[in-house]
Amino acid sequence: MAGILDKLTRFARSPQGQRAIGTASRKAQEYARDPKNRSKIEQLRSRLGGRGGSAGGGSTPR
Repeated sequence: MAGILDKLTRFARSPQGQRAIGTASRKAQEYARDPKNRSKIEQLRSRLGGRGGSAGGGSTPR
């Protein structure tokens, strides 16, 4: 398994990997700027909002 992670790390640090990361980042930012997509993102955030923050995965009934 370490071999795969090493290869991914080397790729991410390479010029080709940096270009791929930059392209994906720009596309994500463009997607998030669209008002229709922003509302989709906000709906998803509100649905998942109660689940974040704890390692246990949510609230526990008492």
